[in-house]
Amino acid sequence: MSRSCLPRGGILSRTAAGAVAVAWLTAMPVAAQTLQDRGGAPALPVAAEPARPTGEDQVQFSAASLEYDYDADIVTATGDVRMLRQDQRLRADKVVWNRKTGKVVASGNIAVANPQGDVAYGDSIELTDSLRDGVVDNMLVVLNQGGRLAAARGTRREDGTISLDRAAYTACAVETQAGCPKEPSWKITAVRVTYRPDRQRVYYAGGRIELFGLPTLPLPRFSHHVGAGSDNGFLAPDARYSRVNGLEVALPYYFRLAPNRGLTVTPHIYSAVLPMAEVEYQQLSGTGAFSLHGYATQSRRSDDLNSLDPNDTRLAFRGYIDGIARYQFTPEWSASGSLRLSTDRTFLRRYDISRDDRLRNTASLQRIGTDSYFAITGWAVQTLRVNDSQGMQPIALPEIDWRYRFQEGLLGGRVQVQANSLALTRTAGQDTQRAFASVQWDLRRLTDWGQELTLTAFARADAYNANDTLATAVAAYRGTEGFQTRAIGAIAFDMRWPFVGRLGAGTQRLTPRFQIVASPKIANLSIPNEDSRALDLDDTNLFALNRFSGYDRFEDSSRATYGAEWAVQLPGFTLDTVVGQSYRLSARPLILPDGTGLSDRFSDIVGRTELRFRDFVSVIHRYRLDKDSLAVRRNEVDATIGSRSTYALVGYLKLNRNIQTVEDLRDREELRIAGRVQFARFWSIFGSAIVDLTNRNEDPLSVADGFDPIRHRLGVQYEDDCIRLGLTWRRDYRQIGDARQGNNFLLTLALTNLGR
Repeated sequence: MSRSCLPRGGILSRTAAGAVAVAWLTAMPVAAQTLQDRGGAPALPVAAEPARPTGEDQVQFSAASLEYDYDADIVTATGDVRMLRQDQRLRADKVVWNRKTGKVVASGNIAVANPQGDVAYGDSIELTDSLRDGVVDNMLVVLNQGGRLAAARGTRREDGTISLDRAAYTACAVETQAGCPKEPSWKITAVRVTYRPDRQRVYYAGGRIELFGLPTLPLPRFSHHVGAGSDNGFLAPDARYSRVNGLEVALPYYFRLAPNRGLTVTPHIYSAVLPMAEVEYQQLSGTGAFSLHGYATQSRRSDDLNSLDPNDTRLAFRGYIDGIARYQFTPEWSASGSLRLSTDRTFLRRYDISRDDRLRNTASLQRIGTDSYFAITGWAVQTLRVNDSQGMQPIALPEIDWRYRFQEGLLGGRVQVQANSLALTRTAGQDTQRAFASVQWDLRRLTDWGQELTLTAFARADAYNANDTLATAVAAYRGTEGFQTRAIGAIAFDMRWPFVGRLGAGTQRLTPRFQIVASPKIANLSIPNEDSRALDLDDTNLFALNRFSGYDRFEDSSRATYGAEWAVQLPGFTLDTVVGQSYRLSARPLILPDGTGLSDRFSDIVGRTELRFRDFVSVIHRYRLDKDSLAVRRNEVDATIGSRSTYALVGYLKLNRNIQTVEDLRDREELRIAGRVQFARFWSIFGSAIVDLTNRNEDPLSVADGFDPIRHRLGVQYEDDCIRLGLTWRRDYRQIGDARQGNNFLLTLALTNLGR
């Protein structure tokens, strides 16, 4: 052992000495078995193996020297002895083979390997000439799939089974990066251990798990899988505490139904409420996969926000189902779907399953070709928002979309056609059916001066049918009852002119951009608005042909849009920034409400700046400035600083759109922070928080006072090559029904090769 591997000297305190004594007394005798590599016993090199014998019962060996006793029929081989028989391999310093009895005694730096690639090391071994069964003293077994077993004495049977007495197992590293021996983070010690290579499983009798050298959980009877893939068995447990449900313990059990199918059943036991069952089924085939996840329990009816009687104490079923599937039938054809349903609006939050406020169910059949696209899609939405009516949620049955791009263009340009139909229905609201067909022609040219010119012509014909329009609260969204048609046309000219030059040790690129779009007046208000309600001018739609988000509204104006992009690339540093504005050429009134940034002839000024310094700093800033006062109407910052081990994330959003007529996206101010600090090699602390900074001057409907925490999380974690141990504290500050505010604690423990 090198000097750097020796422990430092010192005086052991009385308390520390007592702790060591207790640990020694409570530990089992197997703890004395070392899991470190045996000196002078490396794995068998393939290149040095003797040639494979031709007969199945023949034994071939090689050695530095060989002696043969003709009278006793005993072969003695010394010096790097190697024996091979039917994929069973042996190496030792000395081997004595009695050919009459078939007994083989090996000693000195022994290594025995089976066909699965597991290697057993020992001081001495006595086995038969089949090289399959025998007894090994001071045995170490290094498994091919990871992990190792050590024992005072071990036995190899004819079928390859290894039985060990007073043994220990670990999947952790047993050496430091400097090559010095170290104790594993965890190990299992047992009176008797049996390893079955045919099942790739280890069985324990009278075992105990030790964490960081201290005995913890007793395991009288226990087994786990050590091979590739999966097998039946318990997965990593989960323990947590919440104010609503009390102490929770979950212990998943995995059933391996087939190599491509598995079922996980997880009972959740609570100290304050009834237990909950969780079931997950997964299946993989040659064309795709699907997963189905479900939860089920019972609780009081009064816990449900939909309950009409808050004093009803009768038990009611509560649950949630979540499924996802995707199949690729051919390179072009595929199908996908998702299923998400909950019995009530607070179940997911109360049991800490999800914080989504809407559950979207979809089904889609698609064909994607080189120049074509076809899809039939349906969806339905379940709202979990307290004040939303489920009857007003749309159900699409279905949306059909087809697009084709012609390779042989018209007049040198590229032509793309599209046909689309959609049927929306609501159980207690407006029903809308829509169909349209469109054609778009784009001609792109590069001039000798480097200018990129694009000429676009667009035409579309729409047909709509609306029923029960009075059920829609906002009049601008209703449209006219009955059947309506609409024609849309637009032409656009776009010019980009990049200038590239050197800047220090890198390059810079300045790209002015100018666009003109002309479109006649369009009958927008007579058409129902289902998909174009959220409109916010930003850098992504500034130069778009239609700056509405969907198909139901089209911007019917003639306008000029101008802006510039500046990009800098230096060694380890990049900067991208874009800014722009538009001007409406006609004074014709528009349907765009105040606060969208597009209601006046001059639009607001929008931009984006993105800065990156190596892999250490990333900052993205998006903004919208009022055209008159330069007041910040939208301010969004996302910043990441640090490395993989220590980093900080900061997100800030402020929407001050000042919309008075239609408010689909209310004004909001929010701060999001998260971070992780690695203060030791394997130790780190982490945390995150979301704070609502909105006040009632910004949003009269807000309940925040200008600094209202929504939730935060703080934790500490230890993680090395084979164990992850963490404790997390989370606090929720808002209450929705039975999803009450309060503290939650989560304990995580994951061990390599155990509970996978």
